[in-house]
Amino acid sequence: MYVIREKFFSIGDDFDVLDEHGSKVLHVDGKVFSARDKVVIEDLTGAEVASVHRQLVAMRPTYEIRIGGEKAAEVRKNLFTPFRDKFTIDVPGPDDLTMKGDLLDHEYVIERDGRDVATVSKRWLTVRDTYAVQVAEGENALLIIAGVLALDLALTREEKKHKDE
Repeated sequence: MYVIREKFFSIGDDFDVLDEHGSKVLHVDGKVFSARDKVVIEDLTGAEVASVHRQLVAMRPTYEIRIGGEKAAEVRKNLFTPFRDKFTIDVPGPDDLTMKGDLLDHEYVIERDGRDVATVSKRWLTVRDTYAVQVAEGENALLIIAGVLALDLALTREEKKHKDE
């Protein structure tokens, strides 16, 4: 299980991703905001292991995940999902992931072919403004965490856009 602070993009500072024991496992550089909504994920030595950035030319909110400098996935909002937002983590090949549930409230699952590969929830934690990401064994935790961060970027951007209207 990993713990991420909610609303980190509105604060705009760096933060750490913790494991279930409270130990730091990743560092997210939240100071690299630009027009492309980019964040950098670093390991404990400060080396970049992944990044997430918004693609500027896209019909719908789309974020690219790069792991080890290589494009690993795109996270995009599904256009026609009645009643609920739904996002896809489009990975090369046939193993796409779907994020569905209450995305705004951090209560959702990430599925592949109808099987849960991760669960995101605030209910497991007593610490305010944090949520947990439980990743199934054998799954790429870095990809899942980057996907969750991409979703947060997209939702924060959408929320800001509605406030500005």
